[in-house]
Amino acid sequence: MSKSVWAATEQGFRRVIAPLSDYLVARRVNPNVLTTVGTLCACTAGIIFATGHISIAGWTLGLTATMDFFDGEVARRTGQSTVFGAFYDSTLDRIADGFVLGGLTFFYASNTVHHSLVMVVILLAGLLGTFVTSYTRSRAETLGVPMKGVGMMERAERIVLLSAPQAFFGLALNGWVLRVIITFLCVAAVITAGQRILHVARVTGGTPLPPPSGEPAS
Repeated sequence: MSKSVWAATEQGFRRVIAPLSDYLVARRVNPNVLTTVGTLCACTAGIIFATGHISIAGWTLGLTATMDFFDGEVARRTGQSTVFGAFYDSTLDRIADGFVLGGLTFFYASNTVHHSLVMVVILLAGLLGTFVTSYTRSRAETLGVPMKGVGMMERAERIVLLSAPQAFFGLALNGWVLRVIITFLCVAAVITAGQRILHVARVTGGTPLPPPSGEPAS
């Protein structure tokens, strides 16, 4: 999904859910509660994916995308943004990713009709790429390297592509719609991880690592 298309989609989505967002802000709902609910939705979706009810899982995962928007929006507009909130959100995102991709991996490993070792390998590579993608951003930013927008796919785009098509198409065309989307997402995750590593290499070059706090530079 191109950045311009994604930006237009996100803007339209914001307009649609603006009334509910305003309601949550007015009630000063704790954003960590919204983060928790979103993660529970993602974990539930992962379990449903594992059982083979792909369309239901897609709709359930769609709630995660909504909560991902609400927690940040509510935190920003109510002044409840905290260091712990950012840490908590990132940590639960990894749990959610693990459940969703793990559920799909289990589905292809165990389902008698759609069993596919190739898809299991693709999903395991995608799971690794997803975790490396998030780690590279986190680690780079702690070293002072801005990473926003680096790479072909962010987490929000990945969640949308894992939810919307599955919600409407399920296992259409004997499951090929699902296979194509998953393969694209997993390849994109690996590519994004590589792009972020190369970005840090270009930005930092041979910059030496600063000495630990309290120790003089040699």
